[in-house]
Amino acid sequence: MRHKLLSAAFAATVALPFAAPAVATDLEVTHWWTSGGEAAAVAEFAKAFDATGNKWVDGAIAGSGDTARPIMISRITGGDPMGATQFNHGRQAEELVQEGLMRDLTDLANKEGWAKLVNPPTLLENCTLDGKIYCVPVNIHSWQWIWLSNKAFEDAGVPVPKTWDEFVAAGPALEKAGKVPLALGKQSWQESGAFNVLMAAIVGPETFLKVYKDKDETVAGGPDIAKVFKAADDARKMAEKSNVQNWNEATAMVINGQAGGQIMGDWAQGEFQVAGQVAGKDYTCLPGLGLNAVIATGGDAFYFPKVDDPEISAAQETLASVMMSPATQVAFNLKKGSLPVRGDVDLAAANDCMKKGLEILAAGKTMQWTDELISPDTTQQMNDLMAQFFSTPSLTPEDAQKRFAEIIANAD
Repeated sequence: MRHKLLSAAFAATVALPFAAPAVATDLEVTHWWTSGGEAAAVAEFAKAFDATGNKWVDGAIAGSGDTARPIMISRITGGDPMGATQFNHGRQAEELVQEGLMRDLTDLANKEGWAKLVNPPTLLENCTLDGKIYCVPVNIHSWQWIWLSNKAFEDAGVPVPKTWDEFVAAGPALEKAGKVPLALGKQSWQESGAFNVLMAAIVGPETFLKVYKDKDETVAGGPDIAKVFKAADDARKMAEKSNVQNWNEATAMVINGQAGGQIMGDWAQGEFQVAGQVAGKDYTCLPGLGLNAVIATGGDAFYFPKVDDPEISAAQETLASVMMSPATQVAFNLKKGSLPVRGDVDLAAANDCMKKGLEILAAGKTMQWTDELISPDTTQQMNDLMAQFFSTPSLTPEDAQKRFAEIIANAD
């Protein structure tokens, strides 16, 4: 799988080749991108869509995807659909598609040759059900990173770590310097995400997939995953004084040198960019926690609820086309910190961390992630367990692993 870096012909400033519609149409687009970096990125979508003569009506929902998705689903099933809505790659919109509530984009995808453009192909496969395409993938986001404050380690008098083990070893020096070793927001999806990143890094993709894809209870309760729970125990101790709620607040702690690092997806790059920080100079990124340089091809896609309005329907198709266009893919993803889904766009402006992600993608070191492998119900059970584990020191790694194995045994 390769992202071909072409000449600068596909610079983000290139005019979009879309003719103005006969009738300008307002299109409400719901999403949960509300942090500084996310807002800057979504503004690129709005600008590109508005350039077609239509009007992007921003329907941002404050909070995480866990907060936004029930609202979005309720509107769609309740007969008050938006024009377009964000979901993550995977199974989150599966039931809505099965109920016939989402628009079929197969004709547009075939017309524009998405199957030849989208890289890796699994991104488009995640949009496909019974041979029909129901969403447009817009980026590749990967969870498997730790973001380190170069200033925090300089203040602590220790080198910037190159691996998770070195990071844990530097914890006491960071604490002595008045730093929080690990910034972690007190939300279950962040805690569950950190645990899964530790799993992929420590035991590798093969064992990760045995747990989440094969639903292997024996592996989930075995010695390899015991190592992951030991690392998660280290993580919760290092994050004990991380008294923030939202992920971007935790990122701000790293940006300001208050914390040594944060386990978070590559969307954190957008916050560093808005703060004017430079990758490799002000902060350091370790894909796979410096242990296992793989990335999961997760990320975001947009679905278009069925509507009985030809003008809205036409605007939906225009937006889907705009989101997949080369210029928009570059402009959006450079701001978002994610990788484009097209394999034929120029990313010469990519920063040090984005280039690391591109190299991993080009080498084919990718893996499936939990959004693709387990149902929302199983995900919620995982989130509940991790929320309790990270907030309850008396819950031992051994007892937490037993409960984890039970969840996997009954997972769907």
